Amino acid sequence: MTANRLRLSGTVCKTPVRKVSPSGIPHCQFVLEHRSQQEEAGFSRQAWCRLPVIISGSHHQVITQHITVGTQLSLEGFISCHQARNGLSKLVLHAEQIELIDSGD
Repeated sequence: MTANRLRLSGTVCKTPVRKVSPSGIPHCQFVLEHRSQQEEAGFSRQAWCRLPVIISGSHHQVITQHITVGTQLSLEGFISCHQARNGLSKLVLHAEQIELIDSGD
């Protein structure tokens, strides 16, 4: 099997959309914004991205009810390419492990 794992933390920056598929599987979709400082080639640089996320399955329903804009999360899962109706493709993180990060407020 080829490796496909991504671990990313960040803040939910778009309102989650909750849907149930025709087969009865609940899905929660949102966009996660990540910002960090990374070291590359001996230099410090800012890293930033926004990545669409999908969380699927009834076993995640309790935690997804706590996800709103501004929620800080740590996620792990696999990435896949989704094609939009306009024909453009985008990478999406299919989260399988979700952890709410306490902001300390």
